[in-house]
Amino acid sequence: MDKWLVIDLEATTDEGGWPVADMEIIEIGASLVDRDGHELDHFKRFVRPLRRPLLTLFCQELTHIAQSDIDSATPLPVVWEQFEHWLAPYRPRLAGWTSWGDYDRRQLEQEWRRHGLASSLIALSHVNLKQHFADTRQLKRPVGLRTALQLAGMSFQGQQHRALEDARNTARLLPLTAMPDAQNG
Repeated sequence: MDKWLVIDLEATTDEGGWPVADMEIIEIGASLVDRDGHELDHFKRFVRPLRRPLLTLFCQELTHIAQSDIDSATPLPVVWEQFEHWLAPYRPRLAGWTSWGDYDRRQLEQEWRRHGLASSLIALSHVNLKQHFADTRQLKRPVGLRTALQLAGMSFQGQQHRALEDARNTARLLPLTAMPDAQNG
């Protein structure tokens, strides 16, 4: 149980934001890392939203994801099957999974229910690294990923609001927090 899965999602949205219930995943990025935050493997896919297939201009500008990327993508049930297939060999060694904040966990749980998908992540503990980082650093409140990296003496690498790059930057903060040992559920 010596590996962690760091997940980041990008989803449909517009200026001012949408409730999670109205959002759909458009990109999944996952970085499988050791406890030192070193990447061992990664997963990255675009996802075609079904309820609102046209991205808003705000969403395209925020994520740097083009409509053509989404138009040529497959829907979440297909992508999630690919994700589970990718994750399967690593599952026995996973201590848990993490994301920057709780949004990604909530969005995934909503999408699993909406599409009737099974997920091996359900059996793993989820750590909200944003809150965990704030607790470890004794901050008054959680901060954004870019700010957390700055507090740790690092700068953001890559394009912000792209799933895999956000996951990789989150993983860089993993060794700076006292991550719990493996827990189920």
